[in-house]
Amino acid sequence: NSSAVQVLIENVENLDRAYEFAERCNEADVWSQLGKAQLQQNMVKEAIDSYIKANDPRAYLDVVATATKTESWEDLVRYLQMARKKARDTYVESELLFAYAKTSRFADLEEFISSPNHADVGKIGDRCFDAEMYEAAKLLYNNISNFAKLAITLVHLKEYQGAVDSARKANSTRTWKEVCFACVDNQEFRLAQMCGLHIVVHADELEDLITYYQDRGYFDELMSLLEASLGLERAHMGMFSELAILYSKYKPDKLKEHLELFWSRVNIPKVLRAAEQAHLWAELVFLYDKYEEYDNAALAMMAHPTEAWRESHFKDIITKVANIELYYKAIQFYLDFKPMLLNDLLLVLAPRLDHTRTVTFFTKANHLQLVKPYLRSVQNLNNKAVNEALNGLLIDEEDYNALKTSIDAFDNFDNIGLAQRLEKHELIEFRRIAAYLYKGNNRWSQSVALCKKDNLFKDAMEYAAESKNAEVAEDLLAYFLEHRAYDCFAACLFQCYDLLHPDVILELAWRHNIMDFAMPYLIQVMREYVSKVDRLEEAENLRISEKKETEYKPVVMESQPQLMLTGPAGFPGATGTYNGSAAPPTTGAGATGGAGAGAGTYTIPGQMPSYQGYSM
Repeated sequence: NSSAVQVLIENVENLDRAYEFAERCNEADVWSQLGKAQLQQNMVKEAIDSYIKANDPRAYLDVVATATKTESWEDLVRYLQMARKKARDTYVESELLFAYAKTSRFADLEEFISSPNHADVGKIGDRCFDAEMYEAAKLLYNNISNFAKLAITLVHLKEYQGAVDSARKANSTRTWKEVCFACVDNQEFRLAQMCGLHIVVHADELEDLITYYQDRGYFDELMSLLEASLGLERAHMGMFSELAILYSKYKPDKLKEHLELFWSRVNIPKVLRAAEQAHLWAELVFLYDKYEEYDNAALAMMAHPTEAWRESHFKDIITKVANIELYYKAIQFYLDFKPMLLNDLLLVLAPRLDHTRTVTFFTKANHLQLVKPYLRSVQNLNNKAVNEALNGLLIDEEDYNALKTSIDAFDNFDNIGLAQRLEKHELIEFRRIAAYLYKGNNRWSQSVALCKKDNLFKDAMEYAAESKNAEVAEDLLAYFLEHRAYDCFAACLFQCYDLLHPDVILELAWRHNIMDFAMPYLIQVMREYVSKVDRLEEAENLRISEKKETEYKPVVMESQPQLMLTGPAGFPGATGTYNGSAAPPTTGAGATGGAGAGAGTYTIPGQMPSYQGYSM
């Protein structure tokens, strides 16, 4: 029969007659040969029927290939079910799974994978996924717990909640990204945020996530995601920085608050650039301050005062700048925009300011009057420029009392120059100060002359007395006599009393017939001379008495015991001791008479004789 059917197939080439023959004989080999011939003719259904009747699974490779090519999945399922009963081959079972998927027989597929089998479920799942058979792929991936692939499959099935749950089980960054992006594309932002929280903690993935959101215009959702992520344990600098940059672009009102809370956790240089590009000057200054770039902070505040300048903040920053030149830029800035606050700034800057340069600056700008409080506050440094500027202001204000106080307290200024300026002033008090300055510089003649010119006779007399110069005093007296100011003449006599010569005064008084005015002075002189003579007499008398006492006072030397040297020879008790024993007796004429008194006495060696009764 096998040969007969072979003749019908190969020689007669009539498959219908071969099929009739096979039905009549109904042998497995005949059916197998017929099935093979039918398969070669792409008669898949007939071939599979023949193989099933033959119960022959040996040609499964050809059958699967041909059926796949012709999309004959229902027939293939029947064949593979038969083949599986005969041989539990991995290839057969895997292809049966795929065929179930192709025919949407999900119940059979689920029953198959839940029972023991040798199919390569993961591989078939991938094939189903590639063929966009997501329901089948979902069952297969779920069976082998491939949650990463399952999550992506569920995304395609638009089962986003399930996809998120699967991604959580897979716990893979790549899976989270794919699920998140799919949720974003489908505007499932709540689920996308749940996924995003697992992505942003990876600094390398953050940029891709932000780009994906921004490219699609979902700025608010992106900021909400980053805001929610700030409280995570694994929150890193990139998250805070990127949120700050997003705020600078899309919600500038929230940037300041964010920086105040998290400035220590942002990448300041990166956020600085973003703030500058967004023209957020107040936030820019805040960041410069925290980054300790005080010079740039001060420059930014001066460049954009409307938005960035705050008085207390500026004064705090300007004192910390490294470049002193910024002080003078700040002074010019205040002069232009906040002139009434200029003195407050100067007081803050005073410890590091070059006061001479500052005074020169305001002098050129013609605004010295504006900074008078500053000048007063730094005058205790006794700086020449400050003193001269303040003195000039006081002259302009005609405040002679303050000027006098300033001159007395601080002497570092051009005394002569100021005096020359003041002596031409229209107010007498300032001319009086000029005389005072001349006096302080030992220019007595100029000082007195200036006082005479303004009839400041009291000052003239005081300065003449202080000069200790008789010529100055006599010139002043001559002036008084010339102008018949006899009362002033009399006053000057007493003011300059020590400098005047009585004979000159007497002559002047006699010649001008003003003895009455000179008489008090002359009386005082007479009294002084009489007192001097009395004191001289007393001194002389004392000297004479002391001299007499000195002449008659005996000289007594008390250091040794006194010996009687004038007594008669042989006087009892007139003997001395000699080396601890009685003195040897005296011999010769001196022993009996007074003519040779004392000639025969002995003295103790090493001692000086005492003399008594002789006046020196």
